[in-house]
Order: sequence, then structure tokens, then C-alpha cells
Amino acid sequence: MKTSLADCRIIDLPKISDPRGNLTFIEGEGRHIPFAIKRAYWIYDVPGGEKRGGHAYKELHEFIIALSGSFDVVLDDGNERKVFSLNRSYFGLYVPNMVWRQLENFSTNGVTLILASTAYNPDDYIRDYEQFTKEKGWHNR
Repeated sequence: MKTSLADCRIIDLPKISDPRGNLTFIEGEGRHIPFAIKRAYWIYDVPGGEKRGGHAYKELHEFIIALSGSFDVVLDDGNERKVFSLNRSYFGLYVPNMVWRQLENFSTNGVTLILASTAYNPDDYIRDYEQFTKEKGWHNR
């Protein structure tokens, strides 16, 4: 089965409102996100105009959250491109494997949390877009 942008989606997370400050939590394996969390990492102090990502994963699935500030996630399945703007810490974007992703337009002091379905594996990355579309079996636009 080929993954496509139709498999990518915004997922609302629980938000417990409290005058002392709100709380949101995440549980994996089908509770809030459709995979077991094997790794978490965060991106911060992104200089103005910089982009992150620019790759796809062969196996890894991600859940991307704007913990603070905002940024855009540009997703591309080799056939179609879509931009998701993330700016709230109580929802995130599910991105399955074999979808090209790039993060851009970071606000000042933006913090991105990414939950991943696998441990870090440099061999899981596809960093060349032409190779990505070749592996998908779709032609470049």
C-alpha cells in the first residue's frame, strides 16, 4: 500500500483547562496516536528563514506538535503537496512513512516536539527527492 496525503491528519489531543495553566498529554498505540512511541526529539532555536526536514522515512511514522510558537509542515507524497500550519500545543500532525516532509516558517522561539515510531536509524532516511519519487513508483510533477 502506498501512503498518501490522505493518510496524514491533524489529531486533537486532550486539553485540561485550569486557571493555573492548561495541561495536555499524549498516549500512543492507538489511544491518541496510531503507533508506539520509541523516540522523542525537539527542534528549537531555528534561525529566521531556515528550514528543517527535507526528507522522507522508509519505515518511521511521526507525530509533530508545535509546543511553542508556530511553523508550517509541507508534506508531499510524490503526487500531491499540502501545507499544515501548526500553532497550538493541544493538536499535532500525524505523518506516516514514505511522505516527504519539510518544516518552515518558524516563529521566534518556536519549539517543535516530534514523537517517532522507531529509534534513530540513518538508513531509514530518504534525503533525495528524485530517489523518493522513484521508490514511491510515481513520476515527478
